Amino acid sequence: MTEFDLGFDPDAYDAVIYDLDGTLVRLTVDWNVVAEDVLAVYTEHAVKPPSDRLWDLLEAAPEYGIADAVEAAIAAHEHDGARESRRLAVADALSTDRASRTGVCSLNAEEACRIALRAHGLDDRVSAIVGRDTIGTYKPDPEPLRATIEALSADPERSMFVGDSDRDARTARRAGVEFARVNPTAARHDGGDDGGDGDDD
Repeated sequence: MTEFDLGFDPDAYDAVIYDLDGTLVRLTVDWNVVAEDVLAVYTEHAVKPPSDRLWDLLEAAPEYGIADAVEAAIAAHEHDGARESRRLAVADALSTDRASRTGVCSLNAEEACRIALRAHGLDDRVSAIVGRDTIGTYKPDPEPLRATIEALSADPERSMFVGDSDRDARTARRAGVEFARVNPTAARHDGGDDGGDGDDD
């Protein structure tokens, strides 16, 4: 199998961290349906939703004491979508020889990441996984990326983050990590690792 050309040499870095959805795989998730289910959680708890946008709803959930219920609603879709996910060409860049220096940092739930990696036989090519629910904060906050790099005992200044979205680029910039964009023509959606939130630094 010919290794995917990332546009840089992975061996030149202490660690290479990958985004999941839209980068290594494409989760089979209808994010509009996810948003509807999360809105239903708000309704069930008699809470007026602050927005109809999925990630706004997730961010606001702790304020109303419904964070666990909202997270569970989103994660259930992600788990199913991970099992049915489509492997993308970038996944060919992962190698067991570099597994100890390879991580995944995703806006998806950690277990969804693990399910997707197992589904495509990639779980032995990654040594660190940090998802939305791993450390209590999520991209574009830089801490998940920093935590992934720390788990690999790597230097952020000698690490590379590979992703497909503006959110990924912001995360890398905030963490002081180099960034490589892949799949720039991939269809964007109101979920996954971009969310179309348009937030700024």
